[in-house]
Amino acid sequence: MEAPEIVKITKIIDEAEGIKSIFLEKKIDASPGQFVMVWIPRMDEKPFAIAYMEKDGFGITVAAVGPFSNKFCSMKPGDKVGFRGPYGTGYNLGNAKKVVMVGGGYGSASLALLGEVAMKRGVEVVFITGARTKSRLIYEDRIKKLNAKNIIATDDGSYGIKGRVTDALEDILKKEKIDKVFACGPELMLKKVADICIEKNVDCEVSIERYYKCGFGLCGHCCVDPLGIRVCVEGPVIDAKLAQQITEFGNYHRLKSGRKEKLGVVNE
Repeated sequence: MEAPEIVKITKIIDEAEGIKSIFLEKKIDASPGQFVMVWIPRMDEKPFAIAYMEKDGFGITVAAVGPFSNKFCSMKPGDKVGFRGPYGTGYNLGNAKKVVMVGGGYGSASLALLGEVAMKRGVEVVFITGARTKSRLIYEDRIKKLNAKNIIATDDGSYGIKGRVTDALEDILKKEKIDKVFACGPELMLKKVADICIEKNVDCEVSIERYYKCGFGLCGHCCVDPLGIRVCVEGPVIDAKLAQQITEFGNYHRLKSGRKEKLGVVNE
């Protein structure tokens, strides 16, 4: 396994309640949808999707939900962390002229970067963003800069429409001709997006998440049942039809120990 490269944190942006974007001083060649492994010495190493690409570095969006992410979010510019990558597959816009991006919670991280690439290519974007409540909504101003149609859904109705992002997706697909759908977020949301797109015969890619140990396909910990594909190599972005062949998709995932854990209620 390659050793993490030690890099400096250059800036930190407060995106929403409990969610920050942390920028690292390292220029990398990466595609939207790929991820890096971040290492905090004497603590742990975790994967994060690349959320921003800048001239002299890149940024990742972090929600403070556990010991590692809380520690990461408490760091300051000038502090140092290790990273490896980028790893995995990215999204494929192909020849699409009009696309929908469906982001649940901080799953919008990789999609916002994809939206910026799409804008440069002249692709029309409909961006559906979801959050539990208004205070947890990220990237609203960033998405506005894409000249994209932005549909916001919150579970409690505190902002935008009250309901699920998947309800908004179904409505869009009924009214407009869409070439491709991209989705990232909670897995039960992704399963519903895949179901909708397959039923409507619309191309779709979803970014799924599993527990990564190595990040580049060596350990096999992120292999999924029954196909055995490695999410860190053949994923995390995969075609919806392939995702539907994964029996655990939308049903369960495996913990660090390898034990199966049933997926709970969607928590966007």
